[in-house]
Amino acid sequence: MKAHYLIGLVLLPLGAMAIEPGPSSPQQAETENWMVLQINGRAASPTPQRATPAEREQASQRWLDTYKYPIPEFFETGTSGDSKGGQSQ
Repeated sequence: MKAHYLIGLVLLPLGAMAIEPGPSSPQQAETENWMVLQINGRAASPTPQRATPAEREQASQRWLDTYKYPIPEFFETGTSGDSKGGQSQ
């Protein structure tokens, strides 16, 4: 019986080498292409985006407002998939 385990452990890396690298679907290939464009900046806009002081203040206030609500101990998921953020049903 130990011989079976030993043979399985020896052959396990060969199974992993049989998996070909690269995208497994056309959608994954397209996603990876977009990620490469973002990483190397070839499709970046020549015009830098700037926020006004008022926009920065509003964004900062929205972020700070998120701390007004307590984090529930757990989330319950109903049959429809919506989360009931710590409230009992």
